[in-house]
Amino acid sequence: MIFEFTKHASEVISERGIPVEFVERVISGPELTLQDAGDPDLIHYLSKIGEHDGRVLRVIVNIKSSPVRIVTAYFDRSMRGRL
Repeated sequence: MIFEFTKHASEVISERGIPVEFVERVISGPELTLQDAGDPDLIHYLSKIGEHDGRVLRVIVNIKSSPVRIVTAYFDRSMRGRL
C-alpha cells in the first residue's frame, strides 16, 4: 500500500517513539480493521506488536485520499488483551 503521513502523524509517531516499520507492519497486515464511528473515510488498523510486550498499535488511515494518508498512530491501552 502506498501511503503518506500527515504532519500530525509524523509528529506523534516521533514523540511516542513508534518506529515507522511498526506502522507499516500494521497497515500491511492488520489483525483487526474497524470503520471510524464518526468519519466514513477513516479506517482503524490494529495489531499486536511483539517487540512492545504485545501492546496493540492502532493506526488510523484516511482511505479516500490518494495516496492514503496516515492520520495518527498510538498504542491503544483499551485493546490490551482483546486481540
